[in-house]
Amino acid sequence: MAGRADRTGNASLYSVPDIDRTKASIARVYDYILGGKDHFEVDRRATDAMYAVDPNAGHLARDNRNFLRRAVPYLVRDVGIRQIIDIGSGLPTVGNVHEIAHRIDRNIRVVYVDNDPVVIVHGRALLSRENTSTVIAADARIAESIFDDPDVAELIDFDEPLAVIAASVLHHLTDDDVYPAVEAIRERLSPGSHMLISHFLDDDEDRAKALEKAFLEGGLGTGRFRTWEDMYRMFEGLEMLEPGLVYCNDWHADRLTPTDSAVHTLLAAGLARKPG
Repeated sequence: MAGRADRTGNASLYSVPDIDRTKASIARVYDYILGGKDHFEVDRRATDAMYAVDPNAGHLARDNRNFLRRAVPYLVRDVGIRQIIDIGSGLPTVGNVHEIAHRIDRNIRVVYVDNDPVVIVHGRALLSRENTSTVIAADARIAESIFDDPDVAELIDFDEPLAVIAASVLHHLTDDDVYPAVEAIRERLSPGSHMLISHFLDDDEDRAKALEKAFLEGGLGTGRFRTWEDMYRMFEGLEMLEPGLVYCNDWHADRLTPTDSAVHTLLAAGLARKPG
């Protein structure tokens, strides 16, 4: 099958090794929703199962992308962050974290983290001429796979403050995995560092439960909607910054925010700082 294009006309997917084409990928589903080309039929079927339950579910991906477009400039310009680790970064798209950050300061260092082989191949191609950004293959559940990676050590000074972004990735971890994973990441942060999280929110119970079932049983296999209390637990030991933990579209809302979003109550976000 190598070299054969799928219906999108994208042949590059078929040249990437170690792809299980029988299982949907979080990164490829996200790419499909956002109008990209790096996805297979199995990813489209998983997305269609989600849309069958809620035709507006794709706004979760779009609202999260707009959130990042607001959050990265805030971290760089207002907080003063100069190094970022983006966990669960997904496939490259318009307005990547390093591109947004470099519009403000070309010297900001960015490490992308993902465990999808397609993301790694595409990310390395995108960053081949970058000396301030890189992408590594690592698991969000294993902090040492990120923080002890030699490529990360070349860019990130762990004695200085940094920002860890976990945007729309932690809801793909089980309850048994997510809290130990976040705790391990918090422990590795230097004082003055920040953690930015966006996450599916169980604040519209019937819709959230129906969508969660579609995610878990419709082909993707992951996607949990958690409560406000569950999300606050992820920030234990950190100082929440204004406006606190809020609906994602209310976090430093500006002209990029879709105020009429159909999924306003299904996505939350917050930023917190490690004291010291």
